[in-house]
Amino acid sequence: MFTGIIEAVGTIESLQPSGGDYRVKVAVNTLDMTDVKLGDSIAVNGVCLTVTELHGKGFWADVSLETVRHTCFKNYRLGQAVNLEKAMMPTSRLGGHIVSGHVDGVGKILERREDARSVRFRVQAPEHLLKYIADRGSITVEGTSLTVNGIEGDVFELNIVPHTLAETVLQGYTSGQPVHLEVDLIARYLERLISKSEPAQPAKADISLEFLAQNGFHRG
Repeated sequence: MFTGIIEAVGTIESLQPSGGDYRVKVAVNTLDMTDVKLGDSIAVNGVCLTVTELHGKGFWADVSLETVRHTCFKNYRLGQAVNLEKAMMPTSRLGGHIVSGHVDGVGKILERREDARSVRFRVQAPEHLLKYIADRGSITVEGTSLTVNGIEGDVFELNIVPHTLAETVLQGYTSGQPVHLEVDLIARYLERLISKSEPAQPAKADISLEFLAQNGFHRG
């Protein structure tokens, strides 16, 4: 699990396709790796990856075909900047919100505009995610925990404050950029609970008068 508070911006050093899967090598730059061991999880642009090998200034991880299908990894290039966050610990401050690192879909930035010292983004979301996105609710974009500042149709708006802009890959994003989206975890589980708790509807009886007559039943 993660918090959506980005700890460092790394870069893609190697991306090796292998039978539909990928092996990715990530340079972590300023991310502290002293407490990271093989098998630990690190979110890369919001995608939870397992560390399979450690090297001096970063790590290797496998990207499965399932992950490739549902994320932007197939479009990544060497040198691309990526947001990094290590898995949270029981003692971690939950500065953002609970994030699983499982991308729900890919959205697209439609507009970027300056707003005083902040930057506003308008992001188009896939149809199947719209019911989980609420005004003033939480959403994860490229692994970054953000607040939805408005929603209209299939487009939601974000206000990115200067610190978040400076410490994440969002500083270089503009119109047309695809982005990983993860909706609020509680909203997804709440929907599941509600759908499973709805009482089953009794089957509708559809017995004709002709059927009753054929079986010996008559009107009184």
